[in-house]
Amino acid sequence: MKEQKQELPFDIEISFHKVIEQYKNRLPEEENTIAKNYIKEVLEYVEDYPQLIEGICDISNLSKYRTPVKVLLDDLFPGVLSNNEIKAVAVPYHSQLFNMSNRLKKLIENAGKDFELKLKHIDEHYVYVDACIQILNSYYGYDIDFSKPPYYEIPDENGIVKHYRVTQNGDFISLFPKESAKEISQEDVDLLLQNVDDIELWKTKFPPGSWQLKGFIIVNLTDVTIDDAISELKTALLYQKPNNNDQFEKLQNIFRSIYKIPDLRVGFTGYNQEDQTFENLPEHIGSSFIMNGQTMNNCRNGICRESFDTLIEQKKKFSITNVDAYLRKYDNVLANNLKENDIKSCILAPLAKNGKLIGILELVSKRKNELNRINAIKLDEILPYIVTAADRGVTDFENRVKAVIQSECTSIHPSVLWIFEREAKKYIQDYDSDGLASFKDIVFKDVYPLYGQIDIVASSDSRNEAIQKDILSQLDLILEIIDSAFQIENLPIYEQVEFRVKEFRDDIAEHLNASSEQKIINLLRKEVNPLMDHLENKDGEISEKVANYKQQLNPETGIVYNYRKDYDDTVQQINRTMSRYLDKRQLEAQEIYPHYFERYKTDGVDHNMYIGAALTKNKCFNKVYLYNLRLWQMKTMIQMENRFYHLQDKAPMSLDAASLILVYNSTLSIRYRMDEKKFDVDGTYNARYEIIKKRIDKAFIKNTEERITKKGKLVIIYSQKSDEQEYLRYVKYLQQKKYLGEETEVLDLEDVQGVIGLKAIRVNILYTSENEENENPVNYENLMQELH
Repeated sequence: MKEQKQELPFDIEISFHKVIEQYKNRLPEEENTIAKNYIKEVLEYVEDYPQLIEGICDISNLSKYRTPVKVLLDDLFPGVLSNNEIKAVAVPYHSQLFNMSNRLKKLIENAGKDFELKLKHIDEHYVYVDACIQILNSYYGYDIDFSKPPYYEIPDENGIVKHYRVTQNGDFISLFPKESAKEISQEDVDLLLQNVDDIELWKTKFPPGSWQLKGFIIVNLTDVTIDDAISELKTALLYQKPNNNDQFEKLQNIFRSIYKIPDLRVGFTGYNQEDQTFENLPEHIGSSFIMNGQTMNNCRNGICRESFDTLIEQKKKFSITNVDAYLRKYDNVLANNLKENDIKSCILAPLAKNGKLIGILELVSKRKNELNRINAIKLDEILPYIVTAADRGVTDFENRVKAVIQSECTSIHPSVLWIFEREAKKYIQDYDSDGLASFKDIVFKDVYPLYGQIDIVASSDSRNEAIQKDILSQLDLILEIIDSAFQIENLPIYEQVEFRVKEFRDDIAEHLNASSEQKIINLLRKEVNPLMDHLENKDGEISEKVANYKQQLNPETGIVYNYRKDYDDTVQQINRTMSRYLDKRQLEAQEIYPHYFERYKTDGVDHNMYIGAALTKNKCFNKVYLYNLRLWQMKTMIQMENRFYHLQDKAPMSLDAASLILVYNSTLSIRYRMDEKKFDVDGTYNARYEIIKKRIDKAFIKNTEERITKKGKLVIIYSQKSDEQEYLRYVKYLQQKKYLGEETEVLDLEDVQGVIGLKAIRVNILYTSENEENENPVNYENLMQELH
């Protein structure tokens, strides 16, 4: 066949012999006179065109037979359906169409002068193998399913590309071998099916042009634009992120195909359920027509009550068919933003997952009534996939926010996490915008501080005493070994080392200073350890004593670690238990009013709290919350000290505790310093608070040598008379509740460096058994009304 551009296993002749044969077979059996006369006239007419039976090899000659072909195929292409069916005669494996229906002609005409009709997603390898399989199925009787429906892409008059699936009818073709054709066996078929991609093998079994195809095919086109668009949209939403312009434009074009609106625009708006605000979705997914360039928009004020109920409360689609009329009725932010963007109609669809609203999908048009409640139904099938993609995007963004916070700020208390998340979002937006971003210091102004500590009394003395006991114990062991060695062999070195050890022992027994431990380490390393290594090789009792001595040494320091281990284990147990208890009670305190809390371990447990409106999002602050928190702190400190002494029964050694609270009447500012990864007071004036914190536990009662902190006493340090009156009321209440005893002292403190005019309330703590600790919780709100 002339103009057969691609290589095929057969040559093609266009022939209508099968149609003519059917007419001839039908003629004697036809009972309807009108139909019979029609068939007879058709057959007589085509007798003048023998090429229609013999075959037309040159495709360019088809135009000569346009009229007889139309007459011959009139039954197959009824004129009454020509404006509805998309149908034509085609040359097998060619894009050439003829005898097209009126509707198909119109589609191609609207596509433009330069449009060329071509099958999509077809390659030469696929065509050759498919042609061979047609031979196997038609001639050899196999039933091999290899074909996939071909497609045409035809743009309409508006430029929207539409997709048409092609259905082919091959009833009117005949296939037969030429002399060069090879006989195909079952073994050949098995081999071919195992090597579908080996085109040369297929050409060996079916040499090019070794078969003859005679006839034509009828193609029917079905508009599957919406089906394909939905399928493509599902793929894009499930496996891709529309976070760049090209991908979003592709997404927008899919919606244009679905709605047949060439200038349809798509937007997305995020929703913050906690704040009930609209905001831009992460990852720069298109634009937001609701936001119109704003970063945040209060949804109650921004949209009308009807749209709020529909979108936010009921989570149903909301459509505006006439924006101008909507603006006249509701002069709100949404209406004005739509107007500014030249939008005349729109559909707003909620994106909700498990009852939680994630955001809003926006479809907008420049013409009124073009988008409405009726065509909003088209979203029903695809909305779940959009929701899945949006939820994935929000989750990914939240993970990025957490990663930024973790990288820039380490761990953050939940009460202030919201502002760090806000700054992290800004950080990501700046970084995505220009690749440059910095996490700014976060400042909370006008917050009230609360500080408390439960500390081990004379912890340095207890630690030094433990060190002293360990050193003396070790030196006694050494002297015992040397004495045994001297009895076995009278060597002068034993006597010299013994003298050095006794000298050290007497010195350390009298007093222990900062250099004592290092001195004993030097003595051991230079004089004692070489001697022990020598004695360890001796036989009998002396080697056993050396082995016993070495077993009691700390492998890392080479020093006896018994009393100090008891001290360290006791302090760790106390700190661990106190910290866990305080963390547990903090959950109760957060219910009073959200506030910042941090605690840290020293020789005891210290904690800081900051409370104020700046630390919350939208919660009003009143000083009554501060009063509640102060009373909670006092009660908790008393309970912590009770728990401290309950631990003494199980601890390796006995220690004492002293509790202290600092009252600071003024507000201050705290700043999260990015370089230090922690909160600190902000400004020189506020630094006075930190100075007081560091020095008050060493303060003395005025005109005495007695420290203000004392075993069995709760100390409240303050500077203002109003604070004294407030805390005396709390003391009286806690005395009545049997938390505190009747020994109440109001004391002046000696001035410490940089701090003058401090006073203290000191009151004895009543200790209870462990079983008496649990009681009914305090109703702080009612109590505050009584106390104030």
